[in-house]
Amino acid sequence: MKLMNTQHGPAVLHNGAAVLFSEINAKRGSALPADLLSLIQSGDLSALQDLRGIEGEPLSEITPQLPFTPPKIWCIGLNYKSHAEDINAVQPEEPGSFMKPASCLFRPGGDIVLPPAEVSNDVDAEGELGVVIGRRCRFVPAEHIPEVIFGYTTTLDLTALDVLAKNTRYLTRSKSIDTFFSFGPIIVTADEVPDVAALEVITGHNGGICSRDFVHHMRHLPHELVRFHSDFFTLAPGDLISTGCPKGARIKAGDVVDSRIDGVGRLTAKVTQGARVPLY
Repeated sequence: MKLMNTQHGPAVLHNGAAVLFSEINAKRGSALPADLLSLIQSGDLSALQDLRGIEGEPLSEITPQLPFTPPKIWCIGLNYKSHAEDINAVQPEEPGSFMKPASCLFRPGGDIVLPPAEVSNDVDAEGELGVVIGRRCRFVPAEHIPEVIFGYTTTLDLTALDVLAKNTRYLTRSKSIDTFFSFGPIIVTADEVPDVAALEVITGHNGGICSRDFVHHMRHLPHELVRFHSDFFTLAPGDLISTGCPKGARIKAGDVVDSRIDGVGRLTAKVTQGARVPLY
């Protein structure tokens, strides 16, 4: 099934409409939670199985919101050979992972606000496949990885390339500026993606295609990324692993970028220019 968060609360997509959890509860007497993270943590989707007789909201009247705030956001650098070649970098033997803070999140369909030029004047946006963890887990054997994945989503991961170019140790800072990450608006449950390696990940830029590549070209496939990271720390329901981009789109104010994966979803954002406005 396909899940999303709206201005009216969480919903499941059905027959081209968004059926609100609140409406399902009212019609069925169920107790679906008021947020998607709680649903993932419960692991109980039974109340979403039978939607007969329940009308949904037209998607034209829906404003997507962030699905939820992930407990942890992990991203993977240089996972596609095409991306490494594009920036003349060598792919690491192990996943080149880094974390992003919740403060860099913005809603699907919202604005990427570029920092003032003195902070960064060279930013790219990367469309990626995101893996949503569904169960608390640690040291997961490879054959059991499907059991701990809740679903998949589209992500946009941004980088201040000029900050990163100064020193590779500045990676986390270059990735953590406000509005430098989003995901959703759709989360597709894992049962709807029979072969994740066959998915094609596309980064769109101003109506054209900046880059595209298939998941099977990743150096470290999604299941292996989950297995690998579970060796180092406990994964929690709602944790998000963004698996890397073939190539990022250099962006400027006025641009429109998107991350799209057939069968998963499409995440769009407008690019605006921010200013130095003190807040204290």
